Amino acid sequence: MSALGAGEPAGGSGHDAAVAAEVVMYRTAHCPYCHRAEALLKKRGVTAIDTIRVDIDPARRIEMAERTGRRTVPQIFIGNTYVGGYDDLAELDSEGGLIALLAGKTYP
Repeated sequence: MSALGAGEPAGGSGHDAAVAAEVVMYRTAHCPYCHRAEALLKKRGVTAIDTIRVDIDPARRIEMAERTGRRTVPQIFIGNTYVGGYDDLAELDSEGGLIALLAGKTYP
């Protein structure tokens, strides 16, 4: 298991695919899981993450809760797909689905 807490994805490691999908992450400044999620995304080739700081703008936290049904951070979207939090992202990666989503493909 890697230092990020996620195994290598099925089919390879590192920067396996070109990133075509937009990544949006609701986060706070001092959230360790937010930092882990960002590190994992960067490891998979993401160079730009649209970060929404819910600790700075309370209205964005309300927006996040309405979009996701959750109140904790991080909350991550890849393209039009709601991924969830860090644990969901790490699980998706270990199943090989993260690279597919980042490449703009669908994953079951």
